[in-house]
Amino acid sequence: MAKNKLRRFAEMKSMACVFEPDMETSVRDDFELKGRWNSDYFKNNNPIIVELGCGKGEYAVGLGKSYPAKNYIGVDIKGARIYEGAIVVENEKLNNIGFVRARIDFVETFFGENEVDEIWLTFSDPQPNKPNKRLSSKVFIDKYRRFLKPGGIIHLKTDSDLLFESTLEEIELHHYSLLEKTWDLYGEMPEDLDSQTRDILSIRTHYETIFSAKGFKIKYCRFKIS
Repeated sequence: MAKNKLRRFAEMKSMACVFEPDMETSVRDDFELKGRWNSDYFKNNNPIIVELGCGKGEYAVGLGKSYPAKNYIGVDIKGARIYEGAIVVENEKLNNIGFVRARIDFVETFFGENEVDEIWLTFSDPQPNKPNKRLSSKVFIDKYRRFLKPGGIIHLKTDSDLLFESTLEEIELHHYSLLEKTWDLYGEMPEDLDSQTRDILSIRTHYETIFSAKGFKIKYCRFKIS
C-alpha cells in the first residue's frame, strides 16, 4: 500500500493538472497561478468553480465533464485521493479541470481577487471540537471573500447535522443571503429547481454514496456572502 502511494505521488508530480504549492509558497503568498488561472492554465475566460476538500474529485470531474464552458478546481491535502480525479483528467484530456494539493487553511493564497465564481464544500469535516476549523465558519468565509466575486455562491452538501446546523447559524448571524436549503436533498429536492441544478446536485461523491447507503440524509444549502 505504501509503495503504491509513493508511486502515485511521484506520478502526480508529472501531471499538468496538479499543482502542489509548498508551505513556503503559501507563506510568501506567491503561488504562480494566483490571479492567472484563466489566462495561464485554462486559456479562456470561463467562470471558475472551486471544490474545497475535493477528495477524489468526483464533483470537479463530474461537473467538468457536464459543463465544459466552466472551469473547475479541486483543492485537498490528500494526494492519494486527488490522484483518482487527476488520472481521469489526464487520461481523458479534460482541459477545464485542475487540482491543488495543499491545506485549505491557505486557500486565499491560491486565488486572486474576484477570480472565483462559486465554491463547493462537499462533505467537509464537521470538526465537532473546533468550530473555527469548519469550512463554513467566519474564519474561512473571510478567506473566501478575498477571491470570491461579489454575488458569488457558496454551496454546502453534507451528511452532518452538526455542520449543517452550524452553517445555517452562521448564515443568520452574519446576515448572509440564504438561497436554498433542504435537510433531505434526495427525499425532498425542491420542485422549483431548474434541470441543470438538479443534475449538479445528483452527482454523488464516494463518501456520499457510503453515507446514503447507511441511511444518512444528505443536507444541502447555498448562500451568498455579499
